[in-house]
Amino acid sequence: MSVSYSVTVKNARLDAIETTISTAPQLRLYSGTLPANADAALGSNTLLAQGSLPSDWMSAASSGVKAKTGTWSLTGQSGAGSGTAATFFRIYDSVGTTCHMQGSVSAVGGGGDMTLDNNSIANAQAVTVNTFSITSAN
Repeated sequence: MSVSYSVTVKNARLDAIETTISTAPQLRLYSGTLPANADAALGSNTLLAQGSLPSDWMSAASSGVKAKTGTWSLTGQSGAGSGTAATFFRIYDSVGTTCHMQGSVSAVGGGGDMTLDNNSIANAQAVTVNTFSITSAN
């Protein structure tokens, strides 16, 4: 038998993610291999871009889905190089010390968990997150 949840429980679980991470978290984009999980240390990954997300960065969950709100803009970091491909993201608390979430990134149509206007990032480049949502699973 498998456990199944009502839409109300799914929505509450999703809304707890934003509550736990809190307001104005840090979003960072990296190159290299995605770590095993959000608690795992980064390896030889390069930080390509980062920025603070809006205070209310996710919508209220509805029908088991929670989507980004507002504009998510990042800035390419010094040392990012020229046109280095971002392969994954990490979302940290507002002070940037604890990673709470990670996933893959791609340009639009690339199938990443988060899509960017351009995942080839250079120094000081402006980067915009086009789409990001979380879907509750049973």
